[in-house]
Amino acid sequence: MATWDDVRRLALELPQTEEGTTFGNMAWKINGKAFIWERPLRRSDMEALGKSAPDGPILGVRVENLLAKDTLLDRGLGGLFTTPHFNGYPAVLVQLERIESSELQELIEEAWLACAPKRVAKAYLDSR
Repeated sequence: MATWDDVRRLALELPQTEEGTTFGNMAWKINGKAFIWERPLRRSDMEALGKSAPDGPILGVRVENLLAKDTLLDRGLGGLFTTPHFNGYPAVLVQLERIESSELQELIEEAWLACAPKRVAKAYLDSR
């Protein structure tokens, strides 16, 4: 089970990441672009999800493109889902209480790579 402390630690380990807020919720950004963010479910989300609407903390995670989004959702990783609000947008939602730390780390890194400037992403990948 992951926590907001895990999210913060993993995000801030990535180069040039800044912690801030977006729409009053926690967000982590690179180059001014949020790649992960706190995303409480809204009333419209709850209505759309019905009884399957999850409880607990929800993290929004940017993905490279819609194909990557579909692939992640099809893999059936614990805690990943979407809502109609995110139709046509390259992001997934994550129930922190249902995702393993290693999976969370991979999602955060991929989100960062999707938003990082190419030279920064290349330097990071070359350093590993």
